[in-house]
Amino acid sequence: MNMLPTLKDGNDFNEPGFWHKLSRFAATAGKDVVKNALWLYYAAQRPDTPAWAKATVYGALTYFILPIDTVPDVIPLSGYSDDIGILAVAVATIAGYIDSDVKAEAAKTLHRWFGH
Repeated sequence: MNMLPTLKDGNDFNEPGFWHKLSRFAATAGKDVVKNALWLYYAAQRPDTPAWAKATVYGALTYFILPIDTVPDVIPLSGYSDDIGILAVAVATIAGYIDSDVKAEAAKTLHRWFGH
């Protein structure tokens, strides 16, 4: 049985793929990209986050982990520009569900990966 959230278009959010890409490319992508991705992820884990907001989150995070990008992630300096834009729009869209608990959980992960 598939325990991953299903998006309206039938694609599944790949949680292991998300954690793999995020941890592997955290330093390259930068702290702001990682922070936004974590805010989205932890906001989607909240039971009171509505389905439309979770669909927004999982759509943005699925785009983030896709191996095929509009701007390939391996291009220096601009490789994550499309990811940054997608994540920023998703954060703005669901900002009401990114509370202090979500930010604290993300901060713990950021601290493990980036230190201070």
